[in-house]
Amino acid sequence: MFNILVVEDQKNMRESLVIAFKRSGYNVDSVESGEKAVAVQNEHSYDLAIVDLKMENMDGLEVLSRIKHINPSTEVVVMTAFGTIDSAIQAMRRGAYDYVTKPFQLSDILSVVERALEKKRLSDKVISLQKEGKERYKFEGVIGNSPVMIRLLNILVELVRSESTVLITGESGTGKEIIAHAIHNNSLRRDKPFIVVNCGALPENLQESELFGHAMGSFTGAIKDKRGIFLEAQGGTLFLDEIGETSLSTQVKLLRFLQNGEIRKVGDNKPIYLDIRIIVATNKNLEEATKNGSFRKDLFYRLNVIRIHVPPLRERREDIPLLINYFMDRYSTKLKRRMPELSGDAMELLMDYLWPGNVRELENVIERAVTLTKENQITINDLALQSTSPAETMNFMTEMGGIRAALAQEERKTIIETLRKYAGNRKQAANNLGISTTTLWRKMKEYQIMSKTSYNTEA
Repeated sequence: MFNILVVEDQKNMRESLVIAFKRSGYNVDSVESGEKAVAVQNEHSYDLAIVDLKMENMDGLEVLSRIKHINPSTEVVVMTAFGTIDSAIQAMRRGAYDYVTKPFQLSDILSVVERALEKKRLSDKVISLQKEGKERYKFEGVIGNSPVMIRLLNILVELVRSESTVLITGESGTGKEIIAHAIHNNSLRRDKPFIVVNCGALPENLQESELFGHAMGSFTGAIKDKRGIFLEAQGGTLFLDEIGETSLSTQVKLLRFLQNGEIRKVGDNKPIYLDIRIIVATNKNLEEATKNGSFRKDLFYRLNVIRIHVPPLRERREDIPLLINYFMDRYSTKLKRRMPELSGDAMELLMDYLWPGNVRELENVIERAVTLTKENQITINDLALQSTSPAETMNFMTEMGGIRAALAQEERKTIIETLRKYAGNRKQAANNLGISTTTLWRKMKEYQIMSKTSYNTEA
């Protein structure tokens, strides 16, 4: 049975929600303030919190931030009497599942609660599977329960017995090397070397020598034989980061290895056959690079056997609280100190920030905050971050507004198609849509689907 917490300062509304939720079979607690909501969250585990945005002292947004810090897996639905896009965006950015606008029908909020708890049930199942997986596999540092990260983890599990070449794409700081290490740690090569090479850090005229080695006297300064990185990786995994920075001549030699398993040292025509698994990563668009001639098309096809895309942090904001807790625990343990708490305004800033440096930047911010804070609470002053710029905020609001508009358009289209299917019978249409006839009528009014003609002619 699911546990729900109602946070509402208006007594009549609070009691009505408690009665409605109990009748639906849920365990329900209620409090009349944000401060009490945070206090009970520290004592009890709730699957869902229903939080009013407009409350004195501690408003709903801060309560939302605090709840997500205490227990990131708790789903939160916020209630607002204003219905502005700003309040909706702020709530969604801080990790709310959804919001409802007052006044609302109890059937409407019960429907939202049912969907939120279904998401919670699925998330708990995924976390359980991830925990089971992490006991069987080594996925250290691969953190997240967002849909994209769940898909990524499933791919990693599937790769356990694969020897295929892997191409990892994603922005700088997203954790591509962590993914590569996870692939190696769960492969049959786990007891062999895992060698990391940043191709962008190798001067172009030395790439071939560093990677494949050279024979003594092959060029000025080659006073002795050099083994090369490929030979060091024999039997294990070689991770070539920033593969898009390699020279065309280096690409030719890498292609030969992928085709035949052989390398040749600079200045030596004798082939050397090696058993190495290749994983490469890039933050560049290699397809575009093949078009402008800076990257070989045949090599791209050889590398693009299994592709894993690591999304930027701004596209998986629901993972931010999990990552914060992970890094706070890691660096508190490292410093041998108790893990500090995170203030509500600090959590808000961390959730609002667009993270151009992705997970790497978040880790650095948390490490600094844990190291330098003198109290047992990290506040906004400990984060060394500035609020997101107005232009960036406006872009995000526009993006969210566009998403909302697209969802509303899709909902309107679905209602019209369902009404058409049942020849205008609202009761049958409502049953098919899983909503009450009252909700259907309100939606029809909201989307101006008022006459039989409209749903007989519109697509």
